[in-house]
Order: sequence, then C-alpha cells, then structure tokens
Amino acid sequence: MNAMFRTAWLSLLLASANTYAVDSSVAGQSAPDHDDHEQHPHETLNPLPIVAAQGQEKDGREDHGHEQENSHADRHANEHGAEEQGHGHDKESKDDGGGHGHSDEHGHEGEEPGGIHLTPDQVKTLDIRTERLEARALGETLHAPGEVRLNAYASAQVAPRVVAQVTERHARLGDQVEAGQPMVTLSSVAMAEAQGNLVVAEREWQRVRKLGPKVVSESRYLEAEIGRQQAAARVVAFGMTADQVGELLRFGAAKADGTFVLLAPRAGTVVTDDFVLGEVIEAGRTLFEITDEAVRWVEARMSPEDAARVSVGDTARVSAGAVWLDGRVTQYHHQLDETTRTHAIRVEVPDPDHRLHPGIFVDVEVHAGEGAPVLALLEAAVVRSPDGDWQAFVAGDETGAYRSVEVTLVRTTAGLAVIEGLAPGTKVVTHGAFFLQSELAKGGFDIHQH
Repeated sequence: MNAMFRTAWLSLLLASANTYAVDSSVAGQSAPDHDDHEQHPHETLNPLPIVAAQGQEKDGREDHGHEQENSHADRHANEHGAEEQGHGHDKESKDDGGGHGHSDEHGHEGEEPGGIHLTPDQVKTLDIRTERLEARALGETLHAPGEVRLNAYASAQVAPRVVAQVTERHARLGDQVEAGQPMVTLSSVAMAEAQGNLVVAEREWQRVRKLGPKVVSESRYLEAEIGRQQAAARVVAFGMTADQVGELLRFGAAKADGTFVLLAPRAGTVVTDDFVLGEVIEAGRTLFEITDEAVRWVEARMSPEDAARVSVGDTARVSAGAVWLDGRVTQYHHQLDETTRTHAIRVEVPDPDHRLHPGIFVDVEVHAGEGAPVLALLEAAVVRSPDGDWQAFVAGDETGAYRSVEVTLVRTTAGLAVIEGLAPGTKVVTHGAFFLQSELAKGGFDIHQH
C-alpha cells in the first residue's frame, strides 16, 4: 500500500511540475518556432522526471521484492500442485494395478472379478470341499405325500402276561434305555401262586435227586424232575427272567410274594408309557413302547402308475421342515388301499437328530429309474449371484483360490441340481458355496473388499 501511495503521489507531482513549466515558458519568452518546440519538448522538465524516476526506481525495487515474494509463492504453489498431481497419478496407477490405493493385506490384490482367495487355515476351518464335475445318470423324480411311522423292526413293547398291579415305575416317557434295564415292578396273584409252586417243586426235585434212582422208582424220579421244569417255565412265561428265577430259588418262600420286574427288551427311546401307579393292568396291555429313533419309516402314498416305476433300493428324500433327509426305498406294498386307491411305498430314513416323529405328515421325493447322463451338483453348491443369476464356484490353480462362474439351472431332483455352463472334469466347490457367496457379496459393497 505504501509503494502504491508513493507512486500515485509522484505521478501527481510530475503532472503539476509539467503544468508549471509550460506556463512559465509561455509567460517569460516569446513563442519559439514550432520545430524547435517539437525537437526539445523536455528540456525544462529534466529535474522532475529524474526525481520521479528515482522514486519509481525505489518503488520498482520494492515492487520487485514483492514480485519476488509473489513469484516464490507462485512457484511453491505450482510445485505443490505438481506434487499432488504426481501423487494423483501414483494413486491412479496403484488403483489401476491393484484395485486399491494401498496394499491389501487380505489377499484380494490382483484378483479377477468374482475371485476369492482363502488361506489354508480358512479352507480347513470353513470345511470347503471340492470335487470333479462328472456326468451322471439321473432318473425321474416322483412326489408323494407321506406319514412318519415307527420302525417296527427296531421297536418293542413291554407288557405283562398276567393280570398284575403296578407297584413301582422305573422309566418315563422320553428316557433312553438299554436292553435289560428295569422298566416297571408288578405284583400278581397268579405270579405268587406260580412262584410258590416253583419253590415246592424245586425242593422236591432236590430231595429226589439226592436219593437217586436206586432208592426211588424211575417214574417218581422223572415226575419230580418234570414238575420242577414245568414250575420254572410257568413263572418265566408269566414274565420272570432266568436271573429272577434263580434269585427266587436261592431265597425260597420269602421271595414267593408275586412281585416281579419287567425289563426293557431292547435299547431305544421310550415313546409311550400310558399307566399310573397302583393301576391293575390286564394281560397283554402295553405299558411301554421302545423304539430306535435313529432310523424312521415313512409311508409314501402313490398312485398305481407312479408306484409301478419305483423299485426297492431307489434313493429318496423326505422333508423335515426346511431340511431334507436322505433315505431309500426298502419295501413296496403290493396291496392297494381300497379307500384311497393308492399303493404304500416304505422309505427308510436315517434320523440321528430326531427331526421326524411318528404321526407327522411329510413330503416325499423318490428318485426312480435312470435317464441320460447330465452334469449335477448338490443343490447347496448352486447359489444366487447379487444380480439374481445362478452361479457355482470353481477352484483355481492356487490352493485357496476360487472364482464364481455363472451357470444355467436346468432342474432339481433328489437334492441335486442339474446345470449347464461348466465342462466335465471342472473342479467345483460342493461344500461351503454359501460362505464363498457371502464373502463375494461383501466384497461388492466394500471398496477395500475386507
């Protein structure tokens, strides 16, 4: 501001001086020739221009200093801009090379679109499994309603053989029992009579045996022996075991009170126990029902036309809520149900997690016959991409490298997905595709794909 003020002041002074000089020359002198005036226009103005020049020179030096400062600032700004531009080019080159502005510690740098790379520990932890895709023959899938039944070949009932009263319960509904485990204690008048007869027959037999056939007649000897055997068979038929009979004979009349214990005939789960303490139970009434729930029966009802296509050994699967359980056809009922006009197809289904329970209705799929070879994967190995297309994951050349490949889902059958779009022999992910899809989806929303 001082330099500008001085420059303006000197310009004003110079203008005043020029005016004063012109007026003086006009008043004190005769008018000169026009040519002389043109040749020497500044002779009377020399002192002031020198002062002005000196002031301008000073101002010029100051302005030059400001210009140097401004030039230095401009040069610094230009250098800083060039540096930022260089950084921008470096950033762009990094982004073009790796997809990030920095090194990706998660192993995504340099991956192709749709690619995922996992460490060996991650592959092991997530149980990622792969197998070679090969053509296989798939038959027709038949659908039918079904009902869960007890596996009669893996079930047993506990029931008294004589009229008896319940005196003690040893097992309850839902218990897991082992073969030979006590289930219920009963008391019976008929059993007490049979136990007493056995004790008498045992003592008579022991006396006759000690005397021997030389002392007693042969008929008496045989009569005592057979009487003892029949008395023992009677208590066994009423429900006592061989061990219980032996204990009765050791203690004699003190144990002949009609009490006996029914044991579990097999291992399994108690599914019925419809009785109360003190209740008198008729002979043959079921007190407990025990079954092995690890394997269930499912009775599928089919029309005669569909049932004719099914063979024993065909694979099948049964729905249990949102879960499908695999099984196989074990029996074919040849008798037609007169009410529904359907055939019953028995499917045996392993059920270790106890998802199926007798009496519930389920959907059944039976894979019948064989067709042309097709490429098929487990249904869980084919997932939806973010844009809605079907895709499968293919293993890369490096361990832990996987990439998604779009496929065409032709149909599903018996838990398998028939696909097109991959060549036979391709190494595809059969277990863990859902996790890979989740990781790929997260990478699509996070610019760093962490």
